[in-house]
Amino acid sequence: MGSKDTSETIGVIGAGSFGTAISNILAENNSHVILYVRDPEKAKRIAKERISSKQKLHENIEVTNVLEEIPQRCEVIFPMVPSANFRDMIIELAPHLRPYHVLIHGTKGFDLYVPKKQKIDKNNPLTREHVKTVSEVIKEETSVLRVGCLAGPNLARELDQRKPAATVVASHFDEVIRIGQRLLKNDRFMIYGSRDLIGIELCGILKNIIAVGAGTIAGMNLGENAKSLFISRGLVEMVYIGKALGGNAQAFLGLAGVGDLIATCTSNLSRNFTVGYRLAKGETLDQIIESMDEVAEGVKTINIVNQLAESYKVRCPITETLYGIIHNQRTIQEAHTYLMNFPFRAEIDFLDPIED
Repeated sequence: MGSKDTSETIGVIGAGSFGTAISNILAENNSHVILYVRDPEKAKRIAKERISSKQKLHENIEVTNVLEEIPQRCEVIFPMVPSANFRDMIIELAPHLRPYHVLIHGTKGFDLYVPKKQKIDKNNPLTREHVKTVSEVIKEETSVLRVGCLAGPNLARELDQRKPAATVVASHFDEVIRIGQRLLKNDRFMIYGSRDLIGIELCGILKNIIAVGAGTIAGMNLGENAKSLFISRGLVEMVYIGKALGGNAQAFLGLAGVGDLIATCTSNLSRNFTVGYRLAKGETLDQIIESMDEVAEGVKTINIVNQLAESYKVRCPITETLYGIIHNQRTIQEAHTYLMNFPFRAEIDFLDPIED
């Protein structure tokens, strides 16, 4: 359904709120977009009604339920699939991918893979060998070389409302960064570039943990001082575990780190913030997850990072405390009392000293 003046065909895999918002930006920027929707009935409905995740679809967007059609018709592909489903999707896609394809994903979660014969316990702890970023999954499962990711304060509802925002395209390849900038940049959506792919991915993943915690503070009406204290302590925790997992401190201090952290820790448009808020209001985790239309990656990430922190001997009191909350080992009130008395470092000590 693309217009005649479109310049190229771009694929988007996943019709969630972010996938739909990115599809609309790409289409508005004069690309013909093929949007893959996994569920056949949902694909038919979206194609007919031209509404996806409560967003009106641009006329340049075509809907398909045939996954292989994306790599057959598109050189540049934006996979926007939850981390729990990503590896299965990429394995299905892999036979149709070639080294010339470019994949820029928008998934903010870890892929967890433990072989069936391998048991995770104190003698065999969870490590980075078992936990992959999505870019690592793409490289493992496909022949694609040019891989990138999107990360930043990109609340999909605000993107749909055409409010100003920015994102980071991270890749080891400058060409991928330029492609992302060319396809996505417009007068209200700024696109920055970074070569620190792992660091930027870790920013997008780890901030979801802190967003859940910030939601509990809002749900308990503890105030903005408490929330600001929590966010600043959360940033420090992100840096320490992020460095242990292969990132660097600089990434966390930029748009994809502290920028995204602020957005997801202060907005009720954030799914992870909403999970924490509703937990504080007395709902169970099962009730919350069952009622949500889309995945809140933070819950899964809390479980994974809590184990990784133990494996790498990194003290992550916020993650550890949230793990206790979601597993009913401590109440939210007990958790906040514990954190208020925890001997956090006075200030950051992970940056190189400034030289005179």
